Amino acid sequence: MLLEAAKLRLEFGRAKGGTVVAVDDISFTVKENEFTVIVGPSGCGKSSLLYLIAGLHEPTAGTIQLSGEPVHGPSPDRGMVFQSFTLFPWLTVRENVAFGLKQKSMPEAQAKPIVDRYLRDVGLADFADAYPKQLSGGMKQRVALARAMANDPKILLMDEPFGSLDSQTRHVMQELLLNIWDQQKKTVLFVTHDIDEAILLGDRVIVMTARPGRIKREIPITLPRPRHPDIVLAPEFLGIKRQILDLLHEEVLRSLALPG
Repeated sequence: MLLEAAKLRLEFGRAKGGTVVAVDDISFTVKENEFTVIVGPSGCGKSSLLYLIAGLHEPTAGTIQLSGEPVHGPSPDRGMVFQSFTLFPWLTVRENVAFGLKQKSMPEAQAKPIVDRYLRDVGLADFADAYPKQLSGGMKQRVALARAMANDPKILLMDEPFGSLDSQTRHVMQELLLNIWDQQKKTVLFVTHDIDEAILLGDRVIVMTARPGRIKREIPITLPRPRHPDIVLAPEFLGIKRQILDLLHEEVLRSLALPG
């Protein structure tokens, strides 16, 4: 397995004392080249779990290993793409994509073809010298994706990366991501609240409980690839969607203490 998480627990302290348990007793694995998606009720700890994998939070208990090595803090081996675009506004598109390579002290002559490749992959070669303020939201997220991919991480961590985009741009970004994933054979761990997106993208969907977040069920997505957006109308797709919606509905009722 590429990624192994065992008995993860994350607690946050409250300002007035006491603690909040964000995730509890979570164990799962991710195979190399697998596209794994995490869904769950609002506030269930989806993003917190991803931040643990990224090394941005330290677990209260449990362990995380990537390629057999313990995870302690951020690393270029784990590329992160956030919902907010997190671009450096004073850098051009090219400079943003090259940022991680520059941090590795990679010579410019070696970095340039890598940057050029990913700018082409995300369709932004003609905007290499533009600044983030000159780009649309979808274009900014394409830059963020290219920057993460250029660093050649072992696993790409994506925290609702298309959540702030309009529907049409979101569909374009989903197709773009699937094309890049298919070409590069990267391992992806993707958090979303959109069930259609989870099924369209994933090899497997991990459904989390309401807080404290635990794994409620793992659902394999056996739909054939490549997947066209029209697949959301297929009976097999709708059957998986109903299964996930029912699981989430149970958790929402439980969190609100309502009868099922």
